[in-house]
Amino acid sequence: MAAVTLAGVARHAGVSLATASRVLNGSDRRPAEEIAVRVRASALELGYIANAQAQALARSSTGLVGLVVHDISDPYFSSIARGVQHGARQFNRQVLLASTDPAENAELEAVSAFASHRTDAIILAGSRKQSTGSVLEKELQRYANNGGRVVTIGGGSGVGISLPIGNYDGALALVTELVERGLTRFAILSGPPGLKTVRDRVRGFTDALQAAGLAPLAVVADNFTHDGGFSAALACRKELEGERACLLAVNDVMALGAITALRSVGMTVPGDMMVTGFDDIPTLRDTTPGLTTVHLPLERMGETAARLALHPKSTEPEPIVGKVLLRDSTG
Repeated sequence: MAAVTLAGVARHAGVSLATASRVLNGSDRRPAEEIAVRVRASALELGYIANAQAQALARSSTGLVGLVVHDISDPYFSSIARGVQHGARQFNRQVLLASTDPAENAELEAVSAFASHRTDAIILAGSRKQSTGSVLEKELQRYANNGGRVVTIGGGSGVGISLPIGNYDGALALVTELVERGLTRFAILSGPPGLKTVRDRVRGFTDALQAAGLAPLAVVADNFTHDGGFSAALACRKELEGERACLLAVNDVMALGAITALRSVGMTVPGDMMVTGFDDIPTLRDTTPGLTTVHLPLERMGETAARLALHPKSTEPEPIVGKVLLRDSTG
């Protein structure tokens, strides 16, 4: 059976092709409401499916936002994605999602695909290596030069608007509060050192320790994941020779992996080793012991990014500030 065409809808409704197009493709030039109702009724009766490209031409907008995250299974990114969806709906936009982990060049491929589909905006969530003049930056600049809007959450892409996250300040505040409570032995479970988020959080930890006349007993870098936290915690335990300390993980997922690793060798948290995280992902409400962390308003971050991307008069926003939450994992 042949697909129903716009011309067929126009004949069925007794209107011109141009009138049917204005109704179904969303043109600003709208016919009388009774005519629009007749056209929509004909489209529904015939089973007509509107052409998205034609709609985009009529509206000068695709009604789509491209969102690039590193790993949608990570509660950090899924929470941000939920916020972006909520924010985009307020501007009558739908969200296309690309999860780039672990494929190499996947972020560039996602941006190129969104650009070719002429999404109204592209939002990048998650830290990245700073590389001015990179192929990704050039692709984003080409997209922006053609009218697209770019918003980056966290590490700046060098193009468009950046939503800054208080990673350094949150890490500094966390360690400062723990030192004030009498803790003196710390080790750092770091993610890949090339990522801006990792660098900022580690720098916050070390600056707070230095201000207290302390230094980390060990710094172990691994992947920014549960498995990375697992292996980093075992390596750190070996360096510390099992002596009690507070392991400062650069995100909650690594912290949860660290707790699993310590339990696998018969150690308890916080009895034998203390652990902290960063982000306050939603799944923490189901973990025992409760994880000391720095709370970030993840859904609000996503919603703010959508507003920055879609509101025509958006300007550089204030940094998102974290809040220290002390829970049972630090005693």
